[in-house]
Amino acid sequence: MTSGPQDPQHGGWGPPPGQGPEGQGSPGQGQPPYGQGQQGGWGPPPGQGQQGGWGGPGQGGQPQYGQYGGYPAAPGGWESGPPEEPQPRPSTVRFGLGAFLASTLINLISLVLGFSDLDEVRRQAATDSGLTEEQVDALVNTTIVITLVLIAAFLLVIWFAWQGHNWARIVLFVLGGISVLLGLLGAGVGLSFLGLVQLVLVAAGIVLLAQKQSNEWYRSERRRRALR
Repeated sequence: MTSGPQDPQHGGWGPPPGQGPEGQGSPGQGQPPYGQGQQGGWGPPPGQGQQGGWGGPGQGGQPQYGQYGGYPAAPGGWESGPPEEPQPRPSTVRFGLGAFLASTLINLISLVLGFSDLDEVRRQAATDSGLTEEQVDALVNTTIVITLVLIAAFLLVIWFAWQGHNWARIVLFVLGGISVLLGLLGAGVGLSFLGLVQLVLVAAGIVLLAQKQSNEWYRSERRRRALR
């Protein structure tokens, strides 16, 4: 008669409930304890693979939270290439602007010659208009100042056109066309030699600046400025 259950293999008391036959407190070989992996220790957090630690990428190739790839490449249209080299001025631009410059200088020479004898000019103006001497002086001085300002502004426009600004070429077209029209209208009354030369120079300048070579050069200069 025995006092309790015995181990069928070795005899004696059997292991307590929940323990394997190999020893007390050691997990059995078949079923791991609750919460432990097959190799022991804490398992990886939920949602992560066994090979990656905390913060490492999962085995599925998906990046972890807070990790991003590089920024996408910018579209090709947004990338600006190197600025174009300045093209040499064609002969049509050089000769056309030279014609406008020569016409302006002739206008300045005509002004100097016309006002070389101011006393005679004042007397003639007083006789023709019936104005007093003070009024004639004010009129002559105002005319000189306005003419000089217009000549300076015209020279400035020529300089901008020489630098490749198309708006300056358009201004020369407009002012030159008005000058040619007024010259043709005044030809029936009487046109001096210098006036005729000036008219021819302005017309030549308009024609030269309107040539194909001139148009292409001004377009290239506009593109080059846009890429700066």
